[in-house]
Amino acid sequence: MRLLHALSLLTLGLVVSANNSPKELHIKTTYEPTDCKIKAKKGDAIKVHYTGKLFSNDNKFDSSHDRGQPLPLTLGVGQVIRGWDEGLVGMCIGEKRTLTIPSDMAYGQRGFGSIIPANSALIFDVELVDLTSKSNHQEL
Repeated sequence: MRLLHALSLLTLGLVVSANNSPKELHIKTTYEPTDCKIKAKKGDAIKVHYTGKLFSNDNKFDSSHDRGQPLPLTLGVGQVIRGWDEGLVGMCIGEKRTLTIPSDMAYGQRGFGSIIPANSALIFDVELVDLTSKSNHQEL
């Protein structure tokens, strides 16, 4: 009987945990530089240091800091998950943010190998370390 009760509580906990997953992108600025001459826009070449964790258990699954190299990318063109393409817009060099990304703006139902389970919300602590503005900005 105790085992059945324990399993019921565990199942309830998993359901409650799943229901607490974010349904939309949450952006929290954790550090904002006092001098910001340019903000990241779609099409800009940027470099980002990051640490990624699973929302469900806060376990780290990746970090550019571990490799000692920021990730280079072009913002807003689909090189990265949608949560990043939207969550990094408007950042200044040196700015830090925490992005809480719902599953559908991350890896969705497919997950990412054995590292990120299907339907996982993610948390990224990000820092913009370099920005080269795209000349002749064009919105696609």
